[in-house]
Amino acid sequence: MNFRFASILTAALFSAGLAHASTELVIATVNNGHMIEMQKLSPSFEKANPDIKLKWVTLEEGVLRQRVTTDIATKGGQFDVMTIGMYETPIWGKKGWLQALKTDAAYDVNDLLPAIRDGLSVDGKLFAAPFYGESSMLMYRKDLADKAGITIPERPTWTQVKDAAAKMHDPKNGVYGICLRGKPGWGDNMALISTMVNTFGGQWFDMNWKPQLNSKPWKDAVTFYVDLLTQYGPPGSAANSFNEILALTNSGKCGMWVDATIAASFVSDPKQSKVADQMAFAQAPTAVTPKGANWLWAWALAVPSGSKKVDAAQKFITWATSKEYIELVGKTNGWGTVPTGTRKSTYANAEFVKAARFAPAEKMAIDSANPSDSTLPKSPYVGVQFAAIPEFQAIGTTVGQQMSAALAGQTTVDKALAAGQVAAERQMKRAGYLK
Repeated sequence: MNFRFASILTAALFSAGLAHASTELVIATVNNGHMIEMQKLSPSFEKANPDIKLKWVTLEEGVLRQRVTTDIATKGGQFDVMTIGMYETPIWGKKGWLQALKTDAAYDVNDLLPAIRDGLSVDGKLFAAPFYGESSMLMYRKDLADKAGITIPERPTWTQVKDAAAKMHDPKNGVYGICLRGKPGWGDNMALISTMVNTFGGQWFDMNWKPQLNSKPWKDAVTFYVDLLTQYGPPGSAANSFNEILALTNSGKCGMWVDATIAASFVSDPKQSKVADQMAFAQAPTAVTPKGANWLWAWALAVPSGSKKVDAAQKFITWATSKEYIELVGKTNGWGTVPTGTRKSTYANAEFVKAARFAPAEKMAIDSANPSDSTLPKSPYVGVQFAAIPEFQAIGTTVGQQMSAALAGQTTVDKALAAGQVAAERQMKRAGYLK
């Protein structure tokens, strides 16, 4: 009896020891559809790695950026895996804030799309692995275009888009000509507005690092943006970000939408969209130049340098960004729903190409984006919809608030740009770029 009791006790203690030995990874991520799907599929990772448990912190885009930036800058250690992008990765990698990722032959790092891989690397070392990559493009309701007698070209101009929006706009029947981001944020409304400024012939900073918000291209682009949404956008556009516009588009309320290519997999999915079979795709609109008309971004997974769980974090990141994970999503949910924009093998997969009619337009957009040459006048910075300097986050956020206020009618475009110019100059002087 005593022997049996001792055996039970030993087994219980052994089990408790095993439970205690398991590693908990805290993962900070964004509340986008593909990340939510990753959480649903993560039990298959935990099953294969019973010593690792996953804890998710899922946040809205702007909140995520604030939380992870504060945590890594203060070495808070709240997160073992962070979802970051092509803006943060090279800056934080250079500062030594991120662990360089180690990949084996099975991971096949050379399968990553060059533009995405380069944007997440420093001196040839990968500091974040892309979960999905994106450019921007025009998504539109072909049935509404046909009804209005419009043909949308493969690479339309903003003027053509405005004309099409005017003809599709039917607010009495709950259809708005165009939906665009208006919510303030350097990676929110400013992602779109920056590409508009680029293609209107502008830039964030000249070669002397002087902010250019008081230039003609900025005034032309922002005036066009505000007029377009005021006349043909949904009410309350100044509060709309990706998820709000996705919901509007999927319910058939948007004639057109210029945003991340990743949205194409959602708006063309009949399980999510009432107008899935009507959606068509074109390149991001241009104005005076095609340069910088469409952005380049990747949501990627990284390990902060101070992490004490590097091996477990690396295991998870390898799984979530692998060919095998893409295959798992394809087999579980259908090939039209896989995270895209990261691997050559995805676009070479016949099942994906058959299921994802947006794939050619998406790949063309990603391949055409060039962060090193995104403005008509020469610029001192790298980046399409952002300038890859640490100060940009604060500048972009402040300017984004001004642009959103102009869109909401709380100030004029001229006053918003003037206030943005003053704030940007102050920040650049403080940082030592300007005397």
